[in-house]
Amino acid sequence: MIYSGVFLASKERPRILLLVLVLTAAVGARLVAMTLNRIIDREIDKHNPRTIKRELPSGTMNLKESYGVLLFGLVLYLISAKMISDFCFYLSPIPLVVFIIYPYLKRFTPLAHFGVGMGLAMGPLGGFFAVTGSVEHIGIALLLPLFNLFWATGFDIIYSTLDEEFDKKAGLFSFPSRFGKKKALQISGVLHILAFLVLLALVLISLKALIALPFLLLSGFLLWFEQHKAEDVELAFFKINIVVGFSVLFMILMSI
Repeated sequence: MIYSGVFLASKERPRILLLVLVLTAAVGARLVAMTLNRIIDREIDKHNPRTIKRELPSGTMNLKESYGVLLFGLVLYLISAKMISDFCFYLSPIPLVVFIIYPYLKRFTPLAHFGVGMGLAMGPLGGFFAVTGSVEHIGIALLLPLFNLFWATGFDIIYSTLDEEFDKKAGLFSFPSRFGKKKALQISGVLHILAFLVLLALVLISLKALIALPFLLLSGFLLWFEQHKAEDVELAFFKINIVVGFSVLFMILMSI
């Protein structure tokens, strides 16, 4: 989705170097977010049958090695941000704060799912800033992160249904553990309806291109299909979401 922000901001074809730097920044940020999550949750993961085989709980990677991975991702992210622009470098700590805070949220509030959504929502906004180098015209960019917020929060709720029973026993907060699986999936469905409405607003307000309509309808169908197949988390979370991301990207790319 970060490239969706890049192309939304671009008035001409982006430079190859910029696209590469955006990619390396995204890879570094993703590595930092995932590694922090694994480090912070390592004790929880030891007791969860679903996560006990992950690198830290299983012992295939020690804590020192994981901090090495974290440092590599951090350096890659910060250097890439600096090479894009000083503006991006100055903003680069903001996602890091979110990455640190959101793994702790499930210890205190079911709204933890929105932490994941917030983390992923910054991707397209970062791509937009990589092109513009300023907050000028940011209004046209805000719909894309808002879509990501609703979309990612919704699919994180679907993913969390795998841990409903464990979360209850461990005293962790998630929508399935606090409200039950049925109600949690209803909330996820509402969030995905909101995500589609935001995409519709993006097409009407910013893209204004008829060619965007097929991709908009495809995205809407995929969001519905994800909810329809929510019981099959492997399909709904890992496979359908990939196609949703590419559908939105091509919607923007073809429109401009």
